[in-house]
Amino acid sequence: MKKILIPVLFLALAGCKTTKNDSSAILEPKYMNLISEDKLRADLTVVASDEMQGRETGSEGQKKAGKYLISQYQAAGIPFPKGATDYYQHIPATFLNAKRNEGLNDSENIWAFIEGSEKPDEIVVVSAHYDHVGVQNGEIYNGADDDGSGTVALLSIAQAFQKAKKDGHGPKRSILFLHITGEEHGLHGSRFYSENPLFPIANTVADVNIDMIGRRDDEHANTNNYIYVIGADRLSSELDQIVRSQNEAWVKLDLDFKFNERSDPNRFYFRSDHYNFAKNGIPSVFFFSGVHADYHKPGDEVEKIEFDALKKRAQLAFVTLWELANREQRIRVDKDGK
Repeated sequence: MKKILIPVLFLALAGCKTTKNDSSAILEPKYMNLISEDKLRADLTVVASDEMQGRETGSEGQKKAGKYLISQYQAAGIPFPKGATDYYQHIPATFLNAKRNEGLNDSENIWAFIEGSEKPDEIVVVSAHYDHVGVQNGEIYNGADDDGSGTVALLSIAQAFQKAKKDGHGPKRSILFLHITGEEHGLHGSRFYSENPLFPIANTVADVNIDMIGRRDDEHANTNNYIYVIGADRLSSELDQIVRSQNEAWVKLDLDFKFNERSDPNRFYFRSDHYNFAKNGIPSVFFFSGVHADYHKPGDEVEKIEFDALKKRAQLAFVTLWELANREQRIRVDKDGK
């Protein structure tokens, strides 16, 4: 998660016509349960290994991590998006350095795609940043939680949806799996996508963003059965309802809305990649398990990840996406984002 705060900017948001939403296609638990601790651990052991050299934006280590992600999508038979030429959205160094010249190299967002069966032009995005802060003072900052945890959750979620599609239960709407670069330097990758979207912003139904979901914070020292939910109610009351109802039906995490308060001094709502969707009027929810002692430190390692919690939090993202992708009517924008 980005450490430095960014300026607040809200754009005028257009309302959508109110319509009745029918319930989603029936969710079979076997697909949710394909998200396993073993698979998450195997992927994270690679993504957050010393070989990736802390995944600094534009570095060779980050590019190695990106190649691993692509290999996993290819192995699962999940293609890059229609309209793209490969799995990369290339971002030039001039864009990454335009606001603060930090000497970043060219980098890439990575995307994969499952096309919807009935409403393929309506797009649900699920996002996580795969960059971290690299090597500092000779120490590798592996970023297993920040945001290796979200990165591997995306892979498992995509593989579960792909299995459902192979079984004839593919999503009605299309799902874009978006691994984002440059988050740690100012949400650059998501800003680039929002300014250069592959699919029209008007056709983008929602963004489910996952950043740091592998550990617990001091507020929850006695349990890891929780998740912070941030932003779901800012633009769409239906998105907030979906998160609550899907959690109650399937996952039963304790939903903590502390950081969703408008007065939250941490301002987490503005500090991860969902914000570049939300500021453009796209309903967005940020799943987050909080800051811990190893945040942006070399101790953020795989052995400290609580994979039972990571699995349940990834499953919550999955069932939220399932509802967003399968309900009869797309969710309404019925709030002003404030």
